[in-house]
Amino acid sequence: MTRKLVVFVPPEALDPVRNALFDAGAGRIGGYERCSWYTEGTGTFLGGEGTSPALGEAGREERVPELRLETVYPDELHDAVIAALRLVHPYEEPAFDVYPLL
Repeated sequence: MTRKLVVFVPPEALDPVRNALFDAGAGRIGGYERCSWYTEGTGTFLGGEGTSPALGEAGREERVPELRLETVYPDELHDAVIAALRLVHPYEEPAFDVYPLL
């Protein structure tokens, strides 16, 4: 089975995150590699006590430009793909979703 990863990244982190995901085996569709899709949006968050946000400051609601990045990967690469994402993503707590594709 294939999974779709959706992750939210600051614009300057797009290429490092994409490269890490692709190096871990994500982004392959048939004979194509490095497949992804992204669009612009605005992320919001309020860091609680003890947090150290990469953007803005704890205790204040922030609104920051982000990109919604999507790519796919096979089930057996799940641990490697998520580990690569966590390693390179600049946020203390990266926001991401994983969907099984039928």
